Amino acid sequence: MRLTRLTIGLLRVFAASCIFFSGLPSANTHMASAAEGPNRTVTTHARGAALIDVESGRILYSQNGDKPMLIASLTKIMTAIVAIEHGNLSDIVQTSIRAAGKEGSSIYLQRGEKMTLLNMLYGLMLRSGNDAATAISEHVGGSEEGFVLMMNEKAQMLGLENSQFMNPSGLDAEGHYSSANDLAKLTAYALKNPIFKEIVKTQRKTAPNPNDQWDYLWKNKNKMLTMYDGADGVKTGYTKKSLRCLVSSATRDGQQLVAVTLNDGDDWNDHQKLLNFGFANYHLSEVAHKGQPINGYPLAVGRTLVYPFAEGEKEQLHSKMNLIDVNTTAYLLGERGTIDWFVGETKIGSTPVYDSQSQRIKVADKPSWVIGGDSSAAAFGSLSSDTFWHALKTTLSTLFGGKEAAGW
Repeated sequence: MRLTRLTIGLLRVFAASCIFFSGLPSANTHMASAAEGPNRTVTTHARGAALIDVESGRILYSQNGDKPMLIASLTKIMTAIVAIEHGNLSDIVQTSIRAAGKEGSSIYLQRGEKMTLLNMLYGLMLRSGNDAATAISEHVGGSEEGFVLMMNEKAQMLGLENSQFMNPSGLDAEGHYSSANDLAKLTAYALKNPIFKEIVKTQRKTAPNPNDQWDYLWKNKNKMLTMYDGADGVKTGYTKKSLRCLVSSATRDGQQLVAVTLNDGDDWNDHQKLLNFGFANYHLSEVAHKGQPINGYPLAVGRTLVYPFAEGEKEQLHSKMNLIDVNTTAYLLGERGTIDWFVGETKIGSTPVYDSQSQRIKVADKPSWVIGGDSSAAAFGSLSSDTFWHALKTTLSTLFGGKEAAGW
């Protein structure tokens, strides 16, 4: 659902000018208790819990959300996304003696057994194989210890301030922890990767078994996939110290939510309550649309922005435009500034502003799962050199519209 037609009254301004006009809502943590009235509060049995809107990243509910806690196999969400972004899914992963002997949940890999990285990721996420976690980490990171460094680098890049990883499986270890809010943010990021998204919504998966005459058959441990309408992920977890941990996701009417509970003895029911709360009280709306003209001026919005509003928040929507210096490369490329969007005093997002004739308005938005420090690996990891340069030339040609760009 779109908000009212975007109307921005611009003054005659120069470099670094700021313009205020009415517009939008809040991206900060919104506690469930802040919403009043029937069906606008929710409680869980968890020691820590969170609910997030995937598209916007808005935390819709948080209970001890920043408290570092044991997370068991929810760790494997990070393991999977790091492996997907840094590995080649068609690679053959060989199981080491260390991986084959890993304690805890397993897909029963034998020493020396070979499997594609993609199939091993299914075993990791559907059956929570600790053996698969170790084999994947050794293959992608060179060693389990090297892979753990990659996990912590990713956590830092995503701004996960209450997370630290010591292994790829989630077995209890000193210094290994995360928080409900961090896991919500991590999962929202991971679900924007189409490979991860496909794996975690899969209920059954077969894979070749070189040691027997029948294939592996893995059934997803996540009961939410069959219990909740629209459920499409993500991961279960349990150790004797962490107790029951769960991350689930569901999509309804184009809106995807992620729920997290840590140390929750009634997690299946609590996740249904959390998701119901989110869908009932936060409705995803379009704030601005890419290419949308700014009335009376040769400018257009450069990126679509959507946001989940609670009741009464749309009326608080306002925005500010910041114009850039005309003597910059960005200006020559068609950029004119940014629009910052607010609900009350809380900033909820920004959209670029371009000259309405700029070719950048016509270029498709970069997939959100490519954005970040590992974008080259995610986007071009499997491309040949010739294919990469062809794609780059085509993009430059589209941006600048010149034959020179396509022919250099």
